[in-house]
Amino acid sequence: MEWRPTAYRGNHRPTAGLQSFRTRQLANDTALGSEMKFLCLAYGDEAGWNRLSASDKDEVLAADAAIRARGDFMSAVRAEVRTVTNWDRSPRLSDAPYATHTLPLAGFSVIEAETFEEVHRLVEGTPCARAGGYIEIRALWETSPS
Repeated sequence: MEWRPTAYRGNHRPTAGLQSFRTRQLANDTALGSEMKFLCLAYGDEAGWNRLSASDKDEVLAADAAIRARGDFMSAVRAEVRTVTNWDRSPRLSDAPYATHTLPLAGFSVIEAETFEEVHRLVEGTPCARAGGYIEIRALWETSPS
């Protein structure tokens, strides 16, 4: 597999009012002590992985295994991507991602936890976090029943 970096187009940020509403809602959900689900998007590349020593690779793979052992879902993703739009009832399919980043999406997980901090502690030792990539954590509003 050949690695090809893509251009970074920047981040879309919600308006301040919407962001504060989301922050308040998350604080309310967390205060209730209920477990929430978090989507973790892991970005990284082969070059970052190759820079890790053998012992570092063992450590980060053990961190992945610990998340899986909790019963949380985790998967790598393939490089192929399709983007679908249906604006004005005109379906279109593209073989390019909607958003581009400095690193490709390498995988994702859905982690059940009580707080962002708990998720942060779980993912900070995983491959993308340690191999020059990054992990974006997003709280899910609601999920369909399993």
